[in-house]
Amino acid sequence: MSPEAVGMPAGELAIAQRVQQLQSMIERTGRIANSSPAQTAAQASPAPAAATGAPVDFAEALQAATTADLSSNAPAATPMGAAAPGEYSALIEQAAQRNGVEPALLQGLIQQESGFDAGAQSSAGAAGLTQLMPGTAASMGVANPLDPAESIEGGARYLGQLMRQFGGNATDALAAYNAGPGAVQQYGGVPPYAETESYVAKVLGYAETFRANAPSAVPA
Repeated sequence: MSPEAVGMPAGELAIAQRVQQLQSMIERTGRIANSSPAQTAAQASPAPAAATGAPVDFAEALQAATTADLSSNAPAATPMGAAAPGEYSALIEQAAQRNGVEPALLQGLIQQESGFDAGAQSSAGAAGLTQLMPGTAASMGVANPLDPAESIEGGARYLGQLMRQFGGNATDALAAYNAGPGAVQQYGGVPPYAETESYVAKVLGYAETFRANAPSAVPA
């Protein structure tokens, strides 16, 4: 505290102390921002982890994501303005069944892709709950990606197609959903892209959480 602060009334002294704290926080934040590398765009083509630093250990990333999601014993929170996951439960169940996809896996994908925000749009052009790119949306018969029912059906159809293409391997199918089937074929599995490895781990973690919190079947 500066010498000038001596003799201040208690209220003014508290305000002065708070101002000093805020100034210190601002200075620290400025130093961190100036020393940190710029973040790449979310939809930019991912670079191999080896090119940006130490490779991501996919097994560890998956374990960490799954453990973190299960520890809360509840689905991840949705962004401000987004719908609660339960609002689309019926559409997800029906689309998953039609396309041979586990509902929890589809829920996890939607949580990661859009946070259940039907109006979500990326700078790269992906849109809707399942963040389909225009070309993919058209090939899946989706006329309006911002329509929840169409987006869920199109995303389920595409994920089901990828599941069949990769022999029912959910990990490879999710990697293909994020990085493209060609990348998965090229590397014989999840490509060594930090973004894709993190994406797959998070979707599987969310899926496990939705699975664990799904209502139990009631005996007839």
